[in-house]
Amino acid sequence: MFRDRLHAGEMLAEKLREVLGEKRGLVLAIPAGGVPVGSVVANRLGFTLDVAVVRKVQVPWNTEAGYGAVSWDGTVLLNELFVAQLGLDDRTVQLGISKTRRVVEERFRRFRGDRPIFKTGGETVVIVDDGLASGFTMLVAVTSVRKLNPSRVVVGVPTAPVSAVDLVAPEVDLLVCLNVRGGPVFAVADAYKRWYDLSDEEVESILRKGWAAPSSKGFGGTPESG
Repeated sequence: MFRDRLHAGEMLAEKLREVLGEKRGLVLAIPAGGVPVGSVVANRLGFTLDVAVVRKVQVPWNTEAGYGAVSWDGTVLLNELFVAQLGLDDRTVQLGISKTRRVVEERFRRFRGDRPIFKTGGETVVIVDDGLASGFTMLVAVTSVRKLNPSRVVVGVPTAPVSAVDLVAPEVDLLVCLNVRGGPVFAVADAYKRWYDLSDEEVESILRKGWAAPSSKGFGGTPESG
């Protein structure tokens, strides 16, 4: 479906341009994989680019799975049903939240430095990632963005399963997903011909190039490496 994240960003930007119509707004890219996608979207739309640092609270014995998520402003969402199914006690849950919060705070400082916290000014905010899996991490980002009182909250992703779309769509004003798939097995990487995990250093490089530009508008065209 997509050659790589930059190609996905180009296609997503074209669809967002069709349905949004705004001349200004804010793109919040979720690191790591959402930053290359978001950078292209911000550039094509002429929106300001920033990062929305969120992270899933990992299941202790399976770091690929999460039972909740934490955002940059400290918001926590728990999948209570999954917590019960896992049989996690309160101490284990709270330890997981505390560990995740520390990671989020460190990455927020690392990626943004001493830049002032982003404000929406009543503008549209587009939250971008390279895809949804469960959708729960995106949901905590939406919850935090709502507190900034934007005019609209939009989620833009190249790919997602039906279940994640059903979870997130009711919580936002608009959800744009180019490749919605059903079936029992889903992986974001399956929508990409070229896929790899971006390092924090690569994310920082993309952001530095954008924030060093004369304006704070979005930027794009930075090739993925690795």
